[in-house]
Amino acid sequence: MSPARPAASGDLRKTCQRPRSRRGRFTSGRDKTINILYDSRDYADKSPFGPLRSGEQCRMRIRVPAELEARRVLLTSDEGLEAEFAPGGWQDGYELFTAAFPAPEPGLYFYRFHIWDKNGDYDLYRDGSGTNIGSGALWQMSVLPADYAPPEDWRGTVYYQIFPDRFAKSGDCDLTGKLEPYTVRDFDTFVPAARDATDFAGGNLRGVTEKLDYIQGLGVKAIYLNPIVMAWSNHRYDAADYTRPDPMLGTAEDFTALCGAAHERGMKVVLDGVFSHTGSHSLYFDCDGHFGGGAVSAGPASRYYKWYDFQEFPKKYTAWWGVDVMPCVNELDPDYLEYILGENGVVALWLRRGADGFRLDVADELPDGFIARLYRRVKAEKPDGVVIGEVWEDASNKISYSVRRRYFTGAELDGVINYPFRTAILNFAAGADGGEALAETVVSLAENYPAAALDCTMAVLGTHDTERVGTVLRDRSARRTAAFLQFAMPGSPVIYYGDEAGLTGGRDPMNRLPFPWGREDAELQELYRTLAALKNSHPALRTGDIYFDYAGAGRVCFTRRCAREAVRCEVDRATGEFSVTAL
Repeated sequence: MSPARPAASGDLRKTCQRPRSRRGRFTSGRDKTINILYDSRDYADKSPFGPLRSGEQCRMRIRVPAELEARRVLLTSDEGLEAEFAPGGWQDGYELFTAAFPAPEPGLYFYRFHIWDKNGDYDLYRDGSGTNIGSGALWQMSVLPADYAPPEDWRGTVYYQIFPDRFAKSGDCDLTGKLEPYTVRDFDTFVPAARDATDFAGGNLRGVTEKLDYIQGLGVKAIYLNPIVMAWSNHRYDAADYTRPDPMLGTAEDFTALCGAAHERGMKVVLDGVFSHTGSHSLYFDCDGHFGGGAVSAGPASRYYKWYDFQEFPKKYTAWWGVDVMPCVNELDPDYLEYILGENGVVALWLRRGADGFRLDVADELPDGFIARLYRRVKAEKPDGVVIGEVWEDASNKISYSVRRRYFTGAELDGVINYPFRTAILNFAAGADGGEALAETVVSLAENYPAAALDCTMAVLGTHDTERVGTVLRDRSARRTAAFLQFAMPGSPVIYYGDEAGLTGGRDPMNRLPFPWGREDAELQELYRTLAALKNSHPALRTGDIYFDYAGAGRVCFTRRCAREAVRCEVDRATGEFSVTAL
């Protein structure tokens, strides 16, 4: 809900064919130009590439013009990282300075270089002469816990995202206990009323189970379900009872049957976990008295009273983005923590019913302490379970509510939703970028994210929170280009239900139309089957490093390489033609 990993950079420097302000040359403002060279993407300048593990040996090199007669090179960061460099030879008019040091404690470090000239008392960083290689530019170093290990089985997984009310319907469910008011209309002719949360098409869990052969036939390995818990609304991001499915979707037994049938086909099931707020129409808040005594409406005597933040009881309280039907919870309240994350809490309950992991709604609004504890609970129940966070920006250095987040450095998430990739791919496919910005975005995230986390990251082109890809890209070749890049680049591609069938739609609610059963676009379906087959059959596409050979003028060519194989991927935006060639 919303309000690439290279091992060396020789190939990467061909990508953008332009200077990088943070990674290339730094020019002196003195009497003549002096270029000091350091590229954090060049294996010769920094290894290993990207994030480090605490205690892991890091090697660095910086090249200083010989004429500067440098006497000292020092790396520092405001977070306490410090490393002294030693002279290490000469190369093409440059003096080489090198350092080797163990990575510090887990955390995010932003480092700079200090360079003293031949007089020994002139620090080019501190004095700001213009030769300063750190002035106005800091390099990022992520240091991970030594035991941080996103699950291997989830790397490069092909997902199918389902909005449960709109995917498929099988029979009628027992609506006893369904929160009112609600309207259930004909599934096949349903068009959502504008922003009407009580307007239902009637899709259910048995409908999903009956369509598993179809989903499996697309090459899908995991199903991601938008919220299924009891709720007042059709989107169900307003939990009314975390412990049971919404009556319109079915029963706990229906969910367990769905998971069992998916597992028999080699597929996993991920649930949407919405833990930053509940519904006001809920067992916990009960704004209209539907659930009877015990809810927060009973006042301070209620068990749930401290879950919420009241400015003036009972009408004035903190709500998610000010939406009063979604009161925010105090996630670190001991009782709420135990209810959701205890040994027999909500998370454990759904995992025991068959779920294989969670996608955390608005992860940047959940405290680090809550996410870390949830992560541990999932791993305790299912060591190979997955936890994915909804983060719209670069998650490695995200600041939320003035707090630097620790999604990776604190071992809190296995991956995130890769919206930066989505923006870059759509811009390229639509012709707004020749390919240079796409390559830069991919390499930047490959440098900033742990490799396994990048591979576990959900690569989306459209979701329930965005316009559908078929609406953003009307041209058929542009759709092919975007879909190919979604599957060929690092990450776990997510097919938003119906995209493969030609379903279009703008923002909510038109991006949530029912699946067009019997009216599918067969050509698009075959495209997605082909792309999923490529992803599933090539280890390099699932876990390989990425090296850009060329990106520009509407064409992109890159190599994916892992221990088992290497493949070259090419796509031409003008025609939508693509290829994957074994090397």
